[in-house]
Amino acid sequence: MKKIAFVLVIALLILSGCGSAVKKIVPNPKPIQEGTDVSKNNANTSSNSKSKNEALSGAETVTANGKATLKNPDSILVLVNKTRFLPSDYAPDDLVKPNVSFPYDGDYPKMYLRKEAAEALEDLFNEAQKDGIKLYAVSGYRSYNTQLANYNNEVKKYGEEAAKQTVALPGQSEHETGLAMDVSAASADYILKESFGNTKEGIWLKEHAKDAGFILRYPEDKTEITGYAYEPWHIRYVGKEAAEYIMSHDITLEEYCED
Repeated sequence: MKKIAFVLVIALLILSGCGSAVKKIVPNPKPIQEGTDVSKNNANTSSNSKSKNEALSGAETVTANGKATLKNPDSILVLVNKTRFLPSDYAPDDLVKPNVSFPYDGDYPKMYLRKEAAEALEDLFNEAQKDGIKLYAVSGYRSYNTQLANYNNEVKKYGEEAAKQTVALPGQSEHETGLAMDVSAASADYILKESFGNTKEGIWLKEHAKDAGFILRYPEDKTEITGYAYEPWHIRYVGKEAAEYIMSHDITLEEYCED
């Protein structure tokens, strides 16, 4: 009888040890901290889900004239690239000029953005000013015809293959959405060049763009995904939820839409 009891005790110890091992291997879910508003967590999850749904909608295409044409060009998360075209007759109907600094005078279409993006740009530039950073808006909205002229000029200067790496074909440019702005600074001579990314203004922009709902659309070492060379000056408005996710995970809009 004693032998049987001894065997049972040993068996219980072994089983207890296995149970402990299993608990160590399987990670515990992150607990909700005391005082956390669960409804707020659910609201954040709902917001993120909405952002992802908008991203999927913004990437949806239909075939028109043999091209994958974007079905929802007005979406804040519209995905424009070398495989997804804007409709040839698309033009935003809510363009406004943001109250920010430009390195030139006058009133030109390239100074405009869609209303939501323009307001976000104002917030971004104001925050930069508070940190002692002076940014300048260089080039925003472009029409289909303007983009066509830009592309043809680039082809004349550098050839078609080189042009495709730096200038989008008409219908493939984010500038046609009214959601993108090229930004520079006095330290970069107010022009768009790669070295802007190494200036204090460029570094600040990369770190804080997401706070106003912008992303660096063409990051370094992402050319194979975006199809375009590194452009530290090109920011694209996508909204704060999507921008926070994209920038904090070091991914592109393409990857976000496919995630």
